[in-house]
Amino acid sequence: MSTATNSSKPGRKKAIAKPENSPLPGQAISARPLAGDVIYERILTSIMEHRLTPGTKLVEEKLAGIFNVTRTRVREVLARLSHEGLITTIPNRGAFIASPTPSEARAIFAARRLIEPALLRHLCEHTQAEHIAQLRAHVALEAQAREANDRRAIIRLSGEFHIRIADMVDNPVMSKMMRELASLTCLIIVLYDSPTVPACTHDEHGDIIDAIAAGQAEAAVASMIEHLNHIEEVLDMSTPPSEDEDLEALLGVV
Repeated sequence: MSTATNSSKPGRKKAIAKPENSPLPGQAISARPLAGDVIYERILTSIMEHRLTPGTKLVEEKLAGIFNVTRTRVREVLARLSHEGLITTIPNRGAFIASPTPSEARAIFAARRLIEPALLRHLCEHTQAEHIAQLRAHVALEAQAREANDRRAIIRLSGEFHIRIADMVDNPVMSKMMRELASLTCLIIVLYDSPTVPACTHDEHGDIIDAIAAGQAEAAVASMIEHLNHIEEVLDMSTPPSEDEDLEALLGVV
């Protein structure tokens, strides 16, 4: 009776292909890896606080190491950010934080001037005492950040004010749109902000709240339009983007 023979040479082990989403060298995947939503929010917050600036390269492998997750999960998050226009993917080069052009910046402000008045009119018709209290508390946080000269907090809170208004309308689609527009506006401010003029002030937010509290929809809309116009007018569209690729420090991961 013949016996089966092993075609492999003695002493040689068969190579096993390493799966694409396996840990990076020296990286241990935790038992509870971060969810994609958590990674997305971390990157989004870093954008809104101007820690991740336009032109910053998002290296897939490095992000996987920072968040202790697979490259597949990172790729899913990057695809989501790309869909929202917050990152730009360049073939053979990688993914970068978006750098809106002046024409794109003006289009974003034009979109906000269409969407935010509609949100305010709806909120004025359905406002509740708790809405006003929440908005005033938020503006108080903005004032505290300004007193402490905490620029990152100022920028993040300024953007979140507009998102809060959208959330109060209780329309998930509008909330998503406002979140994307506010994040893109943060990128625009990084690129084109005049260093001597604040682009967004809590006093203007206070005027909007006063109008909402009084149920004066058109006054609230007028204040919002003036507010958005002011932000756009003080931007210096000739300012070049800054770059910083220290992702671990920028994302606040220690």
